[in-house]
Amino acid sequence: MNIKYLSFRHGLFLAPMAGVSDYSMRVLCHRMGAEMSVTEMLSAKALHYGDEKTEDLAKFDDLTSPCSIQIFGHEPDIMAEAAAMLEKRFKPHMIDINMGCPVKKIVTNGEGSALMRDPCLAEEIVKAVSAAIKAPLSVKIRAGWDDKSKNAVELACRLERAGADMICVHGRTRMQMYIPGIDLDIIKDVKNALSIPVLGNGDIYCAADAVHMLNYTGCDGIMVARGAYGNPWIFKEISCALEGKEYTPPAVSERISVAKEHLSMLIADKGEYTGIREARKHLAHYIKGMRGATTARVEINAAESAEAVTVILDRLLDDNK
Repeated sequence: MNIKYLSFRHGLFLAPMAGVSDYSMRVLCHRMGAEMSVTEMLSAKALHYGDEKTEDLAKFDDLTSPCSIQIFGHEPDIMAEAAAMLEKRFKPHMIDINMGCPVKKIVTNGEGSALMRDPCLAEEIVKAVSAAIKAPLSVKIRAGWDDKSKNAVELACRLERAGADMICVHGRTRMQMYIPGIDLDIIKDVKNALSIPVLGNGDIYCAADAVHMLNYTGCDGIMVARGAYGNPWIFKEISCALEGKEYTPPAVSERISVAKEHLSMLIADKGEYTGIREARKHLAHYIKGMRGATTARVEINAAESAEAVTVILDRLLDDNK
């Protein structure tokens, strides 16, 4: 898979997820085979007003490269300004525009997936951002707003003409939110309509899901979201499947070890108080299916120190030997 200035073996991307795909998560997924990661979405308006916390979300290094920085907004000039500033300051390998977020507070402001209801404005935004940067520009969209308005093909064609270098399609409508079941046909239709690379996204929880999406839709790559929760190894699993190699799932000891490392990185990055609280959702997935996981999850959610969490994880490891 090739895209302006960039080349990928399989096109395996870690999706942008608010509160999830932070620096620590991206480090682990890159180590396990993710070929590119996308940051949590950054508000173009917040960047316009110099919000330092927003800029902190954009950081990356050699451990998280190549990296794409995702922005959201609805004003073409401010989106272009934010993209240009991020490119100059951080030199990301790609800039991504969010036109898929279904969260109410985002769409109420005419941003995220709300832009699928205004193709003209969406096109203006892509034109403005494309003209402002030299890096490749991608756009993440959904199938449409609802079942009666699945306009991903029409919108994707407009965005390609406006300057997008890649499109990622989440095979659900905005109204579906994250309800199980995706429309692979809409991803296939977008792929067939465009000359630029197309990524498929949605319900990829194992290698079989990824291979099926790639084979059915013909898309150039896939973007893994919730399937990477507590399972950064999913990228290795998918790579092995695509290369005809045997994949050995991580043993309990490795899962616990990486869970501890994830906790340590979050604390180092965000401090113990915030790091522990943000680690809870990740740890619940790392230990899923282990003996005693239900009790351990309750205890982890009540723990207030890294030491306490580590004791719980060590006990869980002993119980699963």
